[in-house]
Amino acid sequence: MRIDRFIGIDLAWAQGGARTQPNETGVAAIDGHGVVIDCGWTRGLDETMSWLARTAVDGSTLAFVDAPLVVDNPAGQRTCEREVGQRYGRWKVSANSTNQSSPRQAGVRLRERLEESGWSYDDGRGGPPADGLVLSECYPYTTLVGAAELGYDRERPTYKRRPAGVPTAQWRAVRAAECDRLIGRMAGLATADPALLLSSHPVSRHLLSEPSPRTAADYKHREDLIDALLCAWTAALWCRHGPARCQVLGADSSLPAGQAPTIIAPARPEQRRDGGTRPIEGNQPLDGPARAVPRH
Repeated sequence: MRIDRFIGIDLAWAQGGARTQPNETGVAAIDGHGVVIDCGWTRGLDETMSWLARTAVDGSTLAFVDAPLVVDNPAGQRTCEREVGQRYGRWKVSANSTNQSSPRQAGVRLRERLEESGWSYDDGRGGPPADGLVLSECYPYTTLVGAAELGYDRERPTYKRRPAGVPTAQWRAVRAAECDRLIGRMAGLATADPALLLSSHPVSRHLLSEPSPRTAADYKHREDLIDALLCAWTAALWCRHGPARCQVLGADSSLPAGQAPTIIAPARPEQRRDGGTRPIEGNQPLDGPARAVPRH
């Protein structure tokens, strides 16, 4: 059996407590043709685990999670997070620091619970998995600037953090407009290899038919779903093209194979460690030639 179900999870890093409800987690699942099988939101690890149990296909699922899954550093920043800034900083992409003193480690708990239920964590250093129930870590910002199909050649889209030059009073309108442009570019992935068909599910289709909201809670609701869909597509990209289109940040770890804290990130040649000056190993698609993809 080969991997044919790709899941994206934009995990709420905090688990909540006795008096606080955890934030929403965006979830999405697509098949090998880019059809959105399911997408939506969960709250807390129990709901997320239940959704995964319903949605994953045993022996044939790769889940990409936007949250730290392995945290082995007592202090400072994980190597994979530092490499995000080193390799994608020119595109205004960096990563938050995570260490064993960080309070928000829902990703670590999710990995542990999934491993108890038969999933395997994979750090990507051995290439894409061939089968199984597998989870890995990703970061949607690296997808946005690392996947040429999306057209962010110069810098990341400002659909999350307010740029210094945008007045606070104008920010919500600017953010909504930028989010709509991002959704339009994601819609263009319908002709990509691999594909993402936003119109194939009623929830993701709603992104195309309704303008992005300006109120904070409604906007965050939409943003979580967008990031989950990006994570799912990144999983499909990794499985389809492997190191020809993606790189493994944190790959120099001395930990045993499959156990290192890494981020699997789409990468243009100039975003790789060698700046694209050397041939990329494994630079052919895993199961056939890639089709030309329009730039946006």
